[in-house]
Amino acid sequence: MNVVIVGGNECMECKYKSMCSRFGCRAKVFTKEKGAVGKKMGYPDLLILFTDTVSHKMIISAVKEAKRCNIPIARVHASSLSALQKVLAERCPA
Repeated sequence: MNVVIVGGNECMECKYKSMCSRFGCRAKVFTKEKGAVGKKMGYPDLLILFTDTVSHKMIISAVKEAKRCNIPIARVHASSLSALQKVLAERCPA
C-alpha cells in the first residue's frame, strides 16, 4: 500500500516512513511545499493530512488532487507518531 503524508514535522520524516514500513506501506512525506504537491504525490492508496502543521495552500492542493483521483483522505490534527500509527492501524489491511 502506498501512502502520502502531507504536513508534519520535518525532523520526523524518517520516523513517519519507518512507521509506515512497519504496516507494510511505502510512504512519501511532504512537510514543506517544494513545488506543486498535487503533481508530485502520484496515485497513492491513502492521503494523510496532518492539519496542525501544514499550510492551507498545501491542503487545498493535495485535497484537490485526491478528489480528482478518488484517493481516500485521512485528516489528523496531531502530527505525532501515535496519531499516524492509529490511522495506519485503521486504514491499512493486515
